[in-house]
Amino acid sequence: MAELTLFFSAFLAATILPFSSEAAFLFAISNEMPIPNALFAASSGNILAIVLNYYLGYFLFKKSKHKLESSKTGKYAFDLGHRYGYLALLLSWLPIIGDPLTIVAGLVRLQFVWFVLIAASLRIARYYFLTLVV
Repeated sequence: MAELTLFFSAFLAATILPFSSEAAFLFAISNEMPIPNALFAASSGNILAIVLNYYLGYFLFKKSKHKLESSKTGKYAFDLGHRYGYLALLLSWLPIIGDPLTIVAGLVRLQFVWFVLIAASLRIARYYFLTLVV
């Protein structure tokens, strides 16, 4: 049951809702949840949510395509997203800015496989690093 709670808290934290999965993760470990279970629950919830974010961005493109292409700023932003999108994903593990970056990745249509490899591995690494700190 505790693993499921951690999974959902990590999922919600990876959306644009203001929620801290790190606090829930540390709470679970401090209450003697086995570290592998905590890593799996938090990472899988977080990764599932960033995949959802990617597809939200992906489908937002269809709704905003005309507006993006018709404005100079929109074209510039879209070009920046394509040029630096994968590099920007290296920041996707950070609180506050990371989750919107996963939406932008879908909006600018970064390749899904590379998106998952970069963003998911950083999410797992973040939780693993927390286990080393505690």
